[in-house]
Amino acid sequence: MNGLLRTALLSLLLSPLSETAWADQPPTNAANAAPDRMEWWKDAKFGMFIHWGVYSQAGGEWKGDTNHAEWLQFTANIPLAEYSAYARKFNPVRFDADEWVKIASDAGMKYLVVTAKHHDGFAMYDSPSSDHNIVKGSAFGRDPLKELSDTCRRRGVRFCVYYSLGRDWEDPDVPTGGSRGMKPGWRSNLIDFPDESKKDFSRYFERKVKPQVRELLTNYGPIGVMWFDTFELINREQSEELIQMIRTLQPECIINSRVGRDLGDYNVAEQNIPAEASGMPWESCMTMNNHWGYNKADDEWKSSDELLRKLIDIVSKGGNFLLNVGPTGEGVIPEPSVERLRDMGQWLSVNGEAIYGQGDCTLTHAPQSTSSRY
Repeated sequence: MNGLLRTALLSLLLSPLSETAWADQPPTNAANAAPDRMEWWKDAKFGMFIHWGVYSQAGGEWKGDTNHAEWLQFTANIPLAEYSAYARKFNPVRFDADEWVKIASDAGMKYLVVTAKHHDGFAMYDSPSSDHNIVKGSAFGRDPLKELSDTCRRRGVRFCVYYSLGRDWEDPDVPTGGSRGMKPGWRSNLIDFPDESKKDFSRYFERKVKPQVRELLTNYGPIGVMWFDTFELINREQSEELIQMIRTLQPECIINSRVGRDLGDYNVAEQNIPAEASGMPWESCMTMNNHWGYNKADDEWKSSDELLRKLIDIVSKGGNFLLNVGPTGEGVIPEPSVERLRDMGQWLSVNGEAIYGQGDCTLTHAPQSTSSRY
C-alpha cells in the first residue's frame, strides 16, 4: 500500500462523523433486536458472502452470452426442466470447506454467509422438504452446508445462511411485483408458470419457506444470521410468523431487514456505502467485481486498496462489511478474490484494533498503533 493511500485510510479513522439518518435508504424498525444477540455481530465488522450454486458451473456463459451469473435461469430464459437437467451435472469435485473457511479466517472475516437457496429455488443442502437440492438433484451428492457449518465452528467463524424469500423459480406459487411500482411478474418464472393470478404466496410460504427455514435452523447447529433476500409479496403477518419461528428455534439468531415489512435486526445496503452514519445497525454487502455469482469473463476487479478503503469507511460509520466471493462450478474461490482477501488479512493483522470491537459507534480516533507493513 502506498503512502498516499495509508494517509487516506488514517484520515478516515481520524475524522469524526455525526450520528445521522441515512440518505440512501430509510432505517428499519429494529425494536426487537436484543443487544446481547447483536453484540458479536456489531464487533465482528467483516464477513464473507458466498454466492454459489448450479449457475456457477456455467461461469456466466450461456449459448454465447457471457453476462450471466446467479440469475442464470431467469436471464437466459431456461425452462425449469432444462435447468433441473443441467443441475444434475453439477459436480464441484474441488469443493473444500476447510479451504474456504480458512481463506475467510485468514482475511480477518469473522462470519460467513452462504447461499442456502437462491432465486432458482435449488437448495444447496440436503433439504427433506424439496428434492430440488444438491444432494438429490446433482451429481455431487454431498451437503456442503453441513461441511461448512462444521468447519466454521471448528475455526471460530460464525456460520450464517442466505435464503431467497420472495423469489423461487422452481415453485409454482411465487408471484412477484405488483407493489412498490413493480410490474406483476417482473421477477417470476413465467416460462413454466405464466399465470400470475393463479399463484398464492401463502401456499409457497407453508410448503417450502417455513419447512426449509426450520431445516436450516435445526440441522446445522447455531446459525449466526438468517440473511433473507427479496421479500417481494410476503405480508407483515407472515414476516412476523417467520421471525417468531426463528426466535423459538434459535433465540440468538440475527435476522436482516429483508425478512420484510420494516422488521428485522439490521439494515442492508447493497453495492453501496451510505453517505452518512446511521443510528441503526447496518451492513453493506458488495461484490469484488461486477457479479455475485462466478463469471469467468468479468475481470473488473476492485483493488485491495479500494476494498480496504471501503472497509474503513463502513466501519467509521458504524457498519459491517459483507464482501462477496463467487466460487467456480468446481468449488474453487477464484484467485483474484483470494489475493485481495490475503492483502486485507495482512493489513488487518496489524491494524485490526481499528476495525474490530467498535460496536455500533462511529470511529473518532485512530488506534494506538498504526504501524503497517505497507
